[in-house]
Amino acid sequence: MKSTLEWLNVILGAWLFLSPWILGFTGTSAAAWSAWIVGALVVIFALWALSDRASWEDWVNFVVAIVGFLTPWLFGFAGVAAAAWNLWIVSLAIAIVALWAAYTPAEPKATS
Repeated sequence: MKSTLEWLNVILGAWLFLSPWILGFTGTSAAAWSAWIVGALVVIFALWALSDRASWEDWVNFVVAIVGFLTPWLFGFAGVAAAAWNLWIVSLAIAIVALWAAYTPAEPKATS
């Protein structure tokens, strides 16, 4: 179950990273960079969690998601609806999945 949650955060992080191009807000620098940075960090730490089987990466992703949720206000693009709502919704989803993963026991490693 934990690996499924990590893969879900990989997908959510990848969406955030790609969303400036897909939703068309690359012209709003702060919004685009927020999505690229938050998305990349989530993907990196979710993949790390898949290989490490620890929970600290999930807590990092939780914190990154909270920061991502706040960026529309912090960097002044809350009025750019596509960018702001994308970051609010996806960051909230990442935070929920990260908390769920943090409290889910890791699967035992396969033995050969």
